[in-house]
Amino acid sequence: MPSISSLAVYSGSNFGRGDAYRAAAAELGAELARRGIAMIYGGTHKGLMGVTADAALAGGGRVHGVITERLNGKGHLHPGLTSHEIVATMRDRKARMAGMADALVALPGGVGTLEEFAEAWTLNQLGDLDTPMGLLDVSGYWQPFVAFIDHMIAEGFLPAAHRGAIVVEADPARLIDALMVAERVTVPKWL
Repeated sequence: MPSISSLAVYSGSNFGRGDAYRAAAAELGAELARRGIAMIYGGTHKGLMGVTADAALAGGGRVHGVITERLNGKGHLHPGLTSHEIVATMRDRKARMAGMADALVALPGGVGTLEEFAEAWTLNQLGDLDTPMGLLDVSGYWQPFVAFIDHMIAEGFLPAAHRGAIVVEADPARLIDALMVAERVTVPKWL
């Protein structure tokens, strides 16, 4: 069984509507702390990013932030992190987070969350990254994206086997469990 000692979390810098997103973010952070899995994320105190970090820290977990110079300059750095680093650009931040993590998870979020996750998935497809990936599907948030993936497959732009490269779970504990047994997709991306 693959070992996951660190997990990169991509998530919204906003909270979303209602309490479900906050609750799930806090549950993921607490679960990471319980399991001794270090959280690696964008380093801010904002939105779901801050909620997840706060919960991991409250549970005694390790949380490493990777924040850009610009966001740090705006006062966005979470003040209670176990450790952090400041990088020049978002591109540097994404590369550093992916390079440090044994697995990657996206919580609900906006275009930045989607872009970070999609880039990592692309790198996995090309073999430049070998990291299990998952979506925390709070209240069915990611179902339209999953439907779009199915549409890519139906239209001949993605091999069907690549649908299995992404673990989709609503429960943080089950998501981590599934990531630990996830097998790399070896089917070439070219049809």
